[in-house]
Amino acid sequence: MYQALHISPMIPSYNIKETVAFFVDILEFTPFMNEDGYAILYKDKHAVHILPAGTDIGEMEFYLEVDNIDVMWEEIKDKLTGIKVRAPFDREYGMREMHIIIPQTKTLLFVGHASPPTP
Repeated sequence: MYQALHISPMIPSYNIKETVAFFVDILEFTPFMNEDGYAILYKDKHAVHILPAGTDIGEMEFYLEVDNIDVMWEEIKDKLTGIKVRAPFDREYGMREMHIIIPQTKTLLFVGHASPPTP
């Protein structure tokens, strides 16, 4: 039996430079490789790969679980000008989430953390 160590989304982008800037400038990822046609970025032990989008790119979504979404929101909200985002809100399934459309992609980033049940 094998153990999965990480899963890394590979996000097709229409403008790799702009997509990389979103991850670096707003979400504070660090470039490991950043070339015109491909980028790999890290945050803590997690990787995101950015590659060129084809003409019939489909939509994709992925989930980034964080330890405190409200702290993250305070750190990034002023950097999100021009980016489609839904501010943090509570979900019926016990998560507090925000939604961000990653620039120059058809990718929806869910960010969230488990919220304590209300009495």
